[in-house]
Amino acid sequence: MNAIGGRLRNLRAREDGNAVIEFLIIGVLVLIPMAYLVLCLMRVQAATFASTQAVREAGRAFNSADSVSQGQASARTAARLAFSDQGFDLPESALGISCPDSPCLAPGSVAEVSLNWQVMLPWVPAGLSREFSVPIEVLHQVPVDDYRVNE
Repeated sequence: MNAIGGRLRNLRAREDGNAVIEFLIIGVLVLIPMAYLVLCLMRVQAATFASTQAVREAGRAFNSADSVSQGQASARTAARLAFSDQGFDLPESALGISCPDSPCLAPGSVAEVSLNWQVMLPWVPAGLSREFSVPIEVLHQVPVDDYRVNE
């Protein structure tokens, strides 16, 4: 009995501390990359939400303006606010407004608001940010009211 008890004690003694090492290995190899993946997905989701909100609000602001120049300024301001709500800065050349079929703000016409930019993934060095970014492109068509009166 003593020989068997001694062997069991020796086996238990050899495994002391292995749980800490296993936890560290699993934490480094599995949990940290998974946490980074979740952070990246959250960042892309926030950028997508900011983009869709920005084109929707920019279209509304453009259509409610009295002139095309005032509408473009209002649309840019609305898009900037939508981006700042999600913690982003609107890139200067990302927002585009066009009226493909007829003059802008004419009754019955359609204004197209487009947004094309890239969201950077978190914790990527500045030199690699272009390679590790996700492109986001949104197009929203906003009809101008048929009964609009231009003054």
